[in-house]
Amino acid sequence: MSLTKLSGAFIRSAAYERRFLTKNPWDLSMAVWLPLITVLMIWWIFSQTQITDLPIGVMDQDNGPVANTAVRYLEASPTLTVRQLYYSDTEAQAAILQRDVYATVVIPENFSRNILSGKSAPLILRVNAQYGTHSGIIQTSVQAVAGTLSAGVEIQRLVKKGMSSAQAAIAYSPIKIQRISLFNAATNYQQFLASTVIPALLHILAMVIGATTIGRELRDKNLGHWYRFIDKNESGHKIVEPASILVILFGLLGKYFWPTVAYSVWAMLVLWLATPQTSVAIGSIVTTYIGLILLMMLSFWLGAIFTLGAFSLRMGLSSTAFISAPSYAFAGVTFPYIAISDSAKHWSDALPLTHYLKLNIAQLQMQAPVAVSLPIVYGLTLATGIAMVLTALLTKRALAHPERWGAR
Repeated sequence: MSLTKLSGAFIRSAAYERRFLTKNPWDLSMAVWLPLITVLMIWWIFSQTQITDLPIGVMDQDNGPVANTAVRYLEASPTLTVRQLYYSDTEAQAAILQRDVYATVVIPENFSRNILSGKSAPLILRVNAQYGTHSGIIQTSVQAVAGTLSAGVEIQRLVKKGMSSAQAAIAYSPIKIQRISLFNAATNYQQFLASTVIPALLHILAMVIGATTIGRELRDKNLGHWYRFIDKNESGHKIVEPASILVILFGLLGKYFWPTVAYSVWAMLVLWLATPQTSVAIGSIVTTYIGLILLMMLSFWLGAIFTLGAFSLRMGLSSTAFISAPSYAFAGVTFPYIAISDSAKHWSDALPLTHYLKLNIAQLQMQAPVAVSLPIVYGLTLATGIAMVLTALLTKRALAHPERWGAR
């Protein structure tokens, strides 16, 4: 097979696809503008990198001096803001249901009296645990306020007994936790979520493009058009013998050339947005970029495989949605991978997004040595190569059965 014939198949197919995209703005938007809008919108959503001022309500049934101090401490917490004071359980419950607040702190009657007399006096936290991130932050912040308030009361009691302030502080809490955050010490949600959500969304869009690029030709019964287009000889007559797998493969590479170029540019944008706040080695950036490009290419080919395998654009899109849409939930970013069931782990391991996000987190956030992530790059490369060959084989099969074209 001559290189000239293969390059000719690629160039003519890419030129045909360029003309098609020029005349079809929706398909052009899917390949170029929608990914850009997605990247910028997600980054804008997480532009506030820290979660602050979560609204809570307070029911102060005591109104004593210690209770007033507790309310001031709650308001002073950087992650909380006291949105409203409530005077009945019904009113507080309605506020939680309407999401005016995410929690209410109840200060019971005789709270100050019990504290000052050395008795136990609980703060009652009613939190909407349906929102895991919100409730976790609120519980931690309220616990910190309660601990600070308790420490102040106990230290004052010990000082009154004649102990110095320093001795009282040690006596109250002789064991302290020294927490060292190894990665993402500032709990930057833009770094934690945006840098992983964006590749997940691009993965979905890339699979949709992969399905529609070949699926629209099956649906419109013109799959043979680009096949004949890349296989015409100089006199313009169609060659009778079927094209080889390599010719079809290079023709398919031409069809997916423009989406690949567009997603390569947006991948650079994603990494440029993800790395300014941290100093990341150039090797890590290059490795992550290569991994992201391989993920996008694999997504294109997987979308094509599902469509060609079913001879239906609708079935292809349904399959891509089934696989790509929930893949982020199985990737181990928001829910620990080690905590999911064995069957879910097998499914997670089969998803390409899982492996790319491991690479992304290791290189950009944990700044691990490049060698740690090279097996993932090799795996994505192998998977992409296999998917390309399988797509070419399925395309050749589809070209041999024009009677099955036209399915929606």
